[in-house]
Amino acid sequence: MRRTACKEVAAIVVFLIAATAAIAMSGADLAVSSRFFIEGQWPIGEDFPWKTLYRLDRFPAISVACFGLVMLAASIWRPEKRHWARRGAFLVLLLALGPGLLVNAIFKDHWGRPRPREIVQFKGKMEFLQPWQMGINGKGRSFPSGHASAAFYMTAPYFIYRRSRKRLAYSWLAGGLFFGFLMSIARIAQGGHFLSDNLWAWGMVHLCALLLATLLKLDRVPPATSTPAT
Repeated sequence: MRRTACKEVAAIVVFLIAATAAIAMSGADLAVSSRFFIEGQWPIGEDFPWKTLYRLDRFPAISVACFGLVMLAASIWRPEKRHWARRGAFLVLLLALGPGLLVNAIFKDHWGRPRPREIVQFKGKMEFLQPWQMGINGKGRSFPSGHASAAFYMTAPYFIYRRSRKRLAYSWLAGGLFFGFLMSIARIAQGGHFLSDNLWAWGMVHLCALLLATLLKLDRVPPATSTPAT
């Protein structure tokens, strides 16, 4: 792995650890969720736009990944588009390995952290756990947020264009982060996830994206396509 990529990964990991510690020490997980817990219910999460965002689920992310498949197919049938292969593979693999495998299959399905609506502080029956505390496998699916990870996946084009078309790259980054932020609010408002669950949803997707972009050498400038002599 390149030295710059290692530095980026290290910086993200340090930020995640520091932010998680700050949330734990300040009690922000419970404090933020309590803002949406009104008279024993989670009514704000049922309002627009939060319910609509929840129903959107992974459809935007799947649409981008499907476009990646189109890019892969085009790179096979059109030799001048061969540089699309790495970009298409990145979009498909990031969704599969980030929100799919790492967030949902490995952590969310097995970490066992109870959701806000399942803990005693919010009229549930389970004990509140910090993000680093494993609960009972299969009994809690709060850490991290699957919906938020799919929303933060929308930053994926940033990693494709960040070396060659910076304005476009930062537009995707800003848009993806904003979409992820809104989805995070929706899931907190519905009692589905804590603040730290959404933080790690972003972190896991971003780290996967950095590693994949490095492995696939997305920052390599595509070779110019020569025009055959006539």
